[in-house]
Amino acid sequence: MNAYLTNRNWSDRFLPEIKRLVGKHLLETAPDPFDHFQATDLMMLEARDMRIAARVRRPGYAQRYPHQFTIRSQIPSGGQTELSKIVNGKGDWMFYGHSDASETGVEHWWLIDLRAFRAALIRHGAQGPQISMGDQRNPDGTCFKWFDVRSFPKEPPLVVASG
Repeated sequence: MNAYLTNRNWSDRFLPEIKRLVGKHLLETAPDPFDHFQATDLMMLEARDMRIAARVRRPGYAQRYPHQFTIRSQIPSGGQTELSKIVNGKGDWMFYGHSDASETGVEHWWLIDLRAFRAALIRHGAQGPQISMGDQRNPDGTCFKWFDVRSFPKEPPLVVASG
């Protein structure tokens, strides 16, 4: 099995928990008039689809890098990466979590607003605060860009929710 399928199969086991964690941030209680006259108890926060990236890291990284999130920036094949997709406007939110030691659940997670992320990258440097970031190369040739959530501007907020 290739590396993509191995990693995809490993991370997909967390999707039910990610859906549960993210779902409560997409819905809100409907105002009384909607409940009374339109049979509506819950409403979506936005009246459009939400594209949500999801990444779960293996155990141990949350303790070693408690304020960092990473996004794949280069792959050996030269194909398009998550970072290039996000920078080019794809995705609304990103769930970024860490597997627990048993690899059966998610611990320490953030729900990141990718619009705020892109805005901060645009303003990085001369127009705004410096974002703490760097590069990491894995032995398999995959590269990641890491970012420190504490270095992002307060407005608009980068982190929608955390746990």
